[in-house]
Amino acid sequence: MTNSELSILIVDDAKFSAAVVSRTIKQGGYQDVRHASSADDALRQLDERPADVLIADWLMPEMDGLELTHRVRQHDEAANRYTYVVLLTAKEGHEALREAFDEGVDDFVTKSVMNEQLLHRVMAADRLVTIQNQALAENQRLLEALSRLKKQTLLDPLTGFGNRQYATRRLDDALRQASSRGGAACLLMLRIEDYEDLERRLGKALARQLVLAFSRRLRQLVRPMDVLARPGPDLFSLITLQPDLTHCTPGSFRRLYDGLNHRAFKTSGGFHAVDVSIALCATDKRDGAEASGMLDAASSALDESRSLQRIIETPAPD
Repeated sequence: MTNSELSILIVDDAKFSAAVVSRTIKQGGYQDVRHASSADDALRQLDERPADVLIADWLMPEMDGLELTHRVRQHDEAANRYTYVVLLTAKEGHEALREAFDEGVDDFVTKSVMNEQLLHRVMAADRLVTIQNQALAENQRLLEALSRLKKQTLLDPLTGFGNRQYATRRLDDALRQASSRGGAACLLMLRIEDYEDLERRLGKALARQLVLAFSRRLRQLVRPMDVLARPGPDLFSLITLQPDLTHCTPGSFRRLYDGLNHRAFKTSGGFHAVDVSIALCATDKRDGAEASGMLDAASSALDESRSLQRIIETPAPD
């Protein structure tokens, strides 16, 4: 059944094309359909009122559909919601698919089949984005409930991640599992550089927004089964089990490094980039490794990561 309240934003600098898209969508019963004449106009409208589905032309002047997708994802991080992005394009083939999906686009429709396929794609997006945003809202309610209950012994109330005690326990679990079942226990420590300076410049409220946006992107960049913790105001840890040590190298986590360092985070005070250092410590030893020692070793290597501007690998202490 069509959700007539689904909010749809069409972004196209050509009025005729936008009118065709709007008419096609409204034939499916969707009534909340807006139009933006440019990517900048779309971002302004999203600031005023979010959209569930954004349909944009891939090729637009000044800011194309892929760059608009980046900016929409930043909006989503700040608002803790998800916008389903569909691009309209004359491009076809696997290479166009790969390029679009690598940049975070959810779906794209070639203009040659738009009349036949667009409405069906929007209906599919309707179901998916509703489920996604319900899950995000439920997770936010859970975080707020946990915060009210002041369960801070193992939980960071801002991000919902565990604290250092939690990280130590879960790393111990990973070490035991690697010992009994094989594989490698892998720890990454991440540090937001100059955090105290950020708090002074932005104020504590904006700095908290920045940390929250950082934590949301970090969650998006790792596997669902990986463990995340926040041992300190500027420190995060990632604990992951891998099949063997060849999967625990700096190169294995290059996407994580680039995803946190090379894109700004949106706050109510604008976009802010941060420098993030990352140190890696992993082991497949059957005995001898201790979680607290690995956490200390990885933390000690963060200064070198900052200096060399890359992920640093440090051995697990015996």
